Amino acid sequence: MKGLTHTAFMEEDVKRGFDPRLARRFFGYVLRYRGLLFGATGLLFLFRVSAIAAPFLTKLAVDLYMNRPDLPFGQRLSGIHWLAFAFMGVMAVKIVTHYCETLTTQTIGQRVMRDLRMDVFRHLQTLSLSYFSRNPVGRLMTRVTSDVSALNEMLTSGVVALAGDLVTLVAAVGIMLWLDWRLTIVAFAVAPVMLVASRIFRHYASHIHRVARAKIARLAAYLSENLAGMKIVQLFRRERENARRFDEYGRDLYNTHLRATFYSAVFFPFVDVMRASAVALIVWYGGGRVVQDAIPLGTLIAFISYVELSFQPLRELAEKYNVLQSAMAAAEKIFGVLDEKPEITDPAQPAALADVKGGIEFENVTFAYDPGNDVLHDISLRVKPGEMVALVGPTGSGKTSIVNLLCRFWDVRLGRVLVDGHDVRQVAQRDLRRRIAIVLQDVFLFTGTVAENIAMGDRAMSRERIEAAAKAVHADAFIRSLPGGYDARVSERGSTFSAGQRQLIAFARAWAADPRIIILDEATSNIDTETELLIQDAMRTLLAGRTSIVIAHRLSTIQRADRIVVLHHGKIIEQGSHAELLGAKGMYAKLHELQFEEGESREGTTAGEGVTAGRG
Repeated sequence: MKGLTHTAFMEEDVKRGFDPRLARRFFGYVLRYRGLLFGATGLLFLFRVSAIAAPFLTKLAVDLYMNRPDLPFGQRLSGIHWLAFAFMGVMAVKIVTHYCETLTTQTIGQRVMRDLRMDVFRHLQTLSLSYFSRNPVGRLMTRVTSDVSALNEMLTSGVVALAGDLVTLVAAVGIMLWLDWRLTIVAFAVAPVMLVASRIFRHYASHIHRVARAKIARLAAYLSENLAGMKIVQLFRRERENARRFDEYGRDLYNTHLRATFYSAVFFPFVDVMRASAVALIVWYGGGRVVQDAIPLGTLIAFISYVELSFQPLRELAEKYNVLQSAMAAAEKIFGVLDEKPEITDPAQPAALADVKGGIEFENVTFAYDPGNDVLHDISLRVKPGEMVALVGPTGSGKTSIVNLLCRFWDVRLGRVLVDGHDVRQVAQRDLRRRIAIVLQDVFLFTGTVAENIAMGDRAMSRERIEAAAKAVHADAFIRSLPGGYDARVSERGSTFSAGQRQLIAFARAWAADPRIIILDEATSNIDTETELLIQDAMRTLLAGRTSIVIAHRLSTIQRADRIVVLHHGKIIEQGSHAELLGAKGMYAKLHELQFEEGESREGTTAGEGVTAGRG
């Protein structure tokens, strides 16, 4: 399992660095806010110009007034005052533009993140169930959370700032060449060494960031899986083993980040050493020229400041490369999800399902979840409108697969599935599924209120209908006993409700939807006897006049079915009424006999325990 998990997540590893195609797609989102983007660019330009102007003002102060003993004292002092005020004005512009530019850029970033997350979330809801069976929930969560955040970091602290860094570098070098080209050549004598070091750093940083993002996704998926299965973890005392494996994944991620930190810890101090070396060369060469009166002292002082300004972008460009690599890895994963095509798609011109009566037909259906491993073999089954058909058979016989095909969660390999004579592949999925309601064995409740869970997002559904649905399935009494009644809050997955209460809410949900076809998939298996009596009565109300398919292992719940279909190894081996199948003495009769004997055994045991307890 460990090897499989590792392989699955390492498949996410990005095989390339900067991808212009991904960059264009991402900037398509950014250009939605081109007005803000142009504003941020203008503010950034003013901020960088003010930063470039400050050293030049210092040069003017030194050369024109501080180092001019030939000028009258008052003139020198007045000139310094004016330049000081100009310097303060430049600093004020720098502070204000930096604040406004940061605020604007962050606004763009947050809006782009919102758009990306919404697009990914909407697209995930359109994908077929087979996609979710191949991709762990934790991995998909990282697409919407940390991967989108990585793109935001590239935008807010990477791309716009990168443009500013380039402006600063070009402007600083241009001014230095204008002031003294010889001194400029000396200052950048260390540039070849910097270029080689940057290339080495980019190579290692590119790989390590791709690996890190894959390992983050692996850790998130493992965490999500364990939190969802906490009951089983505690029941089977898996805490230590799971903690050990989580620690293994965590340490692996820790070591990966530590390697990335090592590369940064080596490279960035190296840049600082190169910057110090450049300043030392300027002081050595430029100081000699000042002594020889070849250049003014102010020029030397300005050169030192401009070297600092030039190396800061070089340092940050390397750091931005880290951000860029991380963002490209994230972008490939995000757009990989957005490029995923649903396996189940609507036809270009879907047939209309008007006035559905509920007739269902399976014509010679063969189906496989995995190619070459059929789970249904040449199934032919017809259900009349308003008929109640029960599906029984051993686990793995294909009962749930029939339901999946009817709802078109998967498509048949051979044959057809028809609703009122329409092939389900020729109608819109939303049109088909709004005619079908399913009550599953494991009921899923969403965070919100009880009323919202019954209405299932239908904002137009009135409170009267919601309450009527609850009363019809005998859920009204327990709902009104809750703090807040129908407005009581439901925790994640409805964990604060009993299994029976969750299923009562699911029955109310199905009744409120008013479908033409009802599917009950082991819907009463988790309910106690008293609640089951309520459900049996609710089922008669719910199923009246509707086509229904009932899957049940407890044969006592389906004896009133119009027809019982017995499945074995993906084939229909028997069908008929309860009495007919008992008389046929086939598999159904054997299953019924086994359950009858098991029930008698349980009743005898219970009675014996009662007698023993009474004697005690």
